[in-house]
Amino acid sequence: MIGIIMAGGKGSRMKLPKEKLLLKYKKPIILKVADALSNSNCFSTIIFITSKNSPKTKQLLQKNNYEIFESSGTGYVEDLNQILKLLREPVFVTSADLPLLDSEIIKKVTKFYDPDKVWTTILVTRKFLQSLGLSSDYDVTFQDQICNYTGISMINSQNISNLDNIKENFVILNDKRLGFNINTKEDFSLLSTT
Repeated sequence: MIGIIMAGGKGSRMKLPKEKLLLKYKKPIILKVADALSNSNCFSTIIFITSKNSPKTKQLLQKNNYEIFESSGTGYVEDLNQILKLLREPVFVTSADLPLLDSEIIKKVTKFYDPDKVWTTILVTRKFLQSLGLSSDYDVTFQDQICNYTGISMINSQNISNLDNIKENFVILNDKRLGFNINTKEDFSLLSTT
């Protein structure tokens, strides 16, 4: 399985002078996520998707000898689609703004990979997210619950040619390591209380 870390966004909701993924939670958030994937030993390779929107993040990754794929920076879906077209292995995709990720939760999540399902998306329930003091703009109803996306998916890339009309398989995993996504200054402030 290939690990992909999406690290090319603008982080515009943070309204910060520096790139969001360089914010420190013990170390820069991007490196915390990198460590989680590396230490899990679940991946044959780990690739960071960067763009013109994240030049300093790219520099930090290069300094640490990580493999980088430079995307167009058009948007999450478009950038992901660019690399999926090049891969023919199972893929684990995560947003780079999940600072509580660790190797144990990565191992747990990857056990839900099913090669017969083209796309498996990990969700948390809205109720759980609210219990952490967080909210999300992106929700879906699954098993009669309002759920939110974690930014983590597993994909059988051999079975897709583009991201149009893909049937998602959903898995709910209410775990703060998956639900704690940094999108606002308030989210980052809340992180220091965990």
